[in-house]
Amino acid sequence: MDPFLLKTLHIAGTFGFFAALGAIALGSGSSKTAASILHGISGLLILLVGFAMLRKPPMDSYWWMVKLGLWLVLGIAPALVKRKVLPAPVVLTIAIVCGVIAAYLGLAKPF
Repeated sequence: MDPFLLKTLHIAGTFGFFAALGAIALGSGSSKTAASILHGISGLLILLVGFAMLRKPPMDSYWWMVKLGLWLVLGIAPALVKRKVLPAPVVLTIAIVCGVIAAYLGLAKPF
């Protein structure tokens, strides 16, 4: 597949993911259900397109494993908000920091 299309889908999935996370943290009622669905679909899209961009994961590099771990943390973020484990602003701050680190790892591939 075209790398430009894959990167565009990956970024679109990321936008949907963070929009859904914000809606879950700040919304109420039925909007949380729709946002949860969007969160799951976007997470799956990010995962599948990310592995499609890698084609074959480089086993001598560890940046993609760390990035996968960060996205798993972001995947459980709505549960932290719904169960009131952490306040919503704290979860959103953690999510933004994890997203920035994941973006850095994807662009720089430092290790």
